[in-house]
Amino acid sequence: MGIKKPRFPESRQVGNTLLILAGLLLIAYIVLPRRQPPRIPYSIFIKQVEEGQVAGVQLGDNEIRYRLKGKKEGELGPVLATTPVFDPELPKRLEKSKVVFQAAPPPNNTWNVLLNWIIPPLILVAAFQFFMKRDPEGALSIRKSKAKVYVEGASDKITFADVAGVEEAKTELAEIIDFLKNPKRYIDIGARIPKGVLLVGPPGTGKTLMAKAVAGEAGVPFFSISASEFVELFVGTGAARVRDLFEQAKTKAPCIIFIDELDAIGKSRGGGNGFQSGSNDEREQTLNQLLTEMDGFGVGGKTVIVLAATNRPEALDAALLRPGRFDRQVLVDRPDLAGRRAVLEIYAKR
Repeated sequence: MGIKKPRFPESRQVGNTLLILAGLLLIAYIVLPRRQPPRIPYSIFIKQVEEGQVAGVQLGDNEIRYRLKGKKEGELGPVLATTPVFDPELPKRLEKSKVVFQAAPPPNNTWNVLLNWIIPPLILVAAFQFFMKRDPEGALSIRKSKAKVYVEGASDKITFADVAGVEEAKTELAEIIDFLKNPKRYIDIGARIPKGVLLVGPPGTGKTLMAKAVAGEAGVPFFSISASEFVELFVGTGAARVRDLFEQAKTKAPCIIFIDELDAIGKSRGGGNGFQSGSNDEREQTLNQLLTEMDGFGVGGKTVIVLAATNRPEALDAALLRPGRFDRQVLVDRPDLAGRRAVLEIYAKR
């Protein structure tokens, strides 16, 4: 049985229909041409005034409208219009011909205010509500984490058997794997596992592959994201994505979060490394949120370990490297001759 989508109440449907009709009427009022009086040359207008054919005149800055006298006594003729010219003698001519004249009333600015300041915001609000009703998650998807999730049992599962040439790093990470497999045994004796482990080494030495292998050996979910994906044009997006990433990780604990190229958001906030102390830079906000999450995401017995990789550990902020965060560093260096032979044997199997 499929899930039925909730239907709008009838009153809301009627209101939406009336709103659409009102919008169509307003568009028609703006777009459709209005009937204008016939326009004649100014010279003919002066001639008609002097011959006594004009009953009344309305003087405006951009237009002069006047009404002719009817053929019979007391009748009024048609309304005509002409374009004004600079003629200081026009009021005297009208007085001489005993023509009633007046200034045109000031323009009504109600429609201008309505069209410029009221209707556009209403249209934006209505459009936003429309898209929120159709896809409430999609409207805010920019603030969602872009992390890729790898779970146990996947066909592309990676273990230490798929990694060679970094035997020292494997030995250092074995404790973390055992903790993820048997967390209760460590918790019962009061042991604390590092919240963050920093994989340090030159580019291309297999830091990302090593992180996937740790998750594969432990059999826990693995969240993988590049640090540069946190930072966007919109202010606050990076911090929101960090929060969303750790919220997702809590629901799948125990698990591993892997942040590649940590220096993209973790550069030192002082000393000329691109950050000014106390600034409101988007990357600094993202870094502050990451530091906050690493302080509090382990509450409640939920085991979430953060692995990060960088080839520039000297550029990282000191707050990232203090105890309780990335206080353990594992060197993933270039393999020696025996390691290169082991790497060749792995790839030769394919």
